[in-house]
Amino acid sequence: MFSFRHTFGLALLLTLTACRVSPPQTPDTPVLASDPAGSVWVVDAPKTGGRLFLCGTIHILREGDYPLSPAYEAAYANADRVVFELPPGAGEGSSMTSRMRELGVYSTESSLEASVSPQTWQAVKKWARSRGVEPSSLNRFRPWFVALLITSTEYAALGAKPEWGVDNHFEARAKRDGKPATGLETVEFQLQLFASLTPAQQNEMLDQTLGEVNTLPQEFASMIESWKHGRLDALGEILFREQAKFPDLMDLFLFHRNQAWLGRLDEMLQKGEKVMLLVGTGHFVADKGLIKLLEARGYTVRHYNEVKAEM
Repeated sequence: MFSFRHTFGLALLLTLTACRVSPPQTPDTPVLASDPAGSVWVVDAPKTGGRLFLCGTIHILREGDYPLSPAYEAAYANADRVVFELPPGAGEGSSMTSRMRELGVYSTESSLEASVSPQTWQAVKKWARSRGVEPSSLNRFRPWFVALLITSTEYAALGAKPEWGVDNHFEARAKRDGKPATGLETVEFQLQLFASLTPAQQNEMLDQTLGEVNTLPQEFASMIESWKHGRLDALGEILFREQAKFPDLMDLFLFHRNQAWLGRLDEMLQKGEKVMLLVGTGHFVADKGLIKLLEARGYTVRHYNEVKAEM
């Protein structure tokens, strides 16, 4: 269920949407030491004193998913700056929306109906009517755009919203506290990942999304539970069930990006910086995940629970 489309594609759309809403008002419920461990790992460079807090995020959450694990609070308190996938404020205003529509809309010579199978078009119309959407309003959009629209609508129906996302929470905190914050990528770069999908890949993405609408509530609940407890094996099983079917897309959306980030993370550690890194938890799992890549470079990587006594 939460394969490449959900770990990055959906997350991207919802994170960008979140940039256009008011700052989130997250619950002030006290964080307890007995709360779940969370998906936070600590990377140490003993020679330089550098420390990187790998904080796995869920880009959309429900209000009831707060408070976050104490691990996130500890990481924020002990970091000198915060690094997100996108820089704070990315996508604010109308320019991002215009650019996304520019990439996601067909020219007058084509349409969604003409670009997908009759079965897929019928499924799109059935879903649209179930959500009170006029099917013809979707006909101008490319399959990847419609897939993201469908999934974001379904998550919203579950009460999961971008304004409750972990990234938004700490972006607002850093702004309020005056803590330096930057991003690893740009909005244009992430949008171009979708624009680079072949027509066949886009159609696969839409077909898979339509087929998974009914199981989304159960899958989302499982993912949240595994994320709260830092169970990477369980998350990996959920996130990468279709890896063998779509290795090129897994590389595009996750693993190539991990490699691109690795040099910058290495530089932070070698400079002795203390940084809180907030990226989708899918970037941590598997042999090409950030945890394994940093271990391969000789860094010590431990779960927060193993180092909390030192903090």
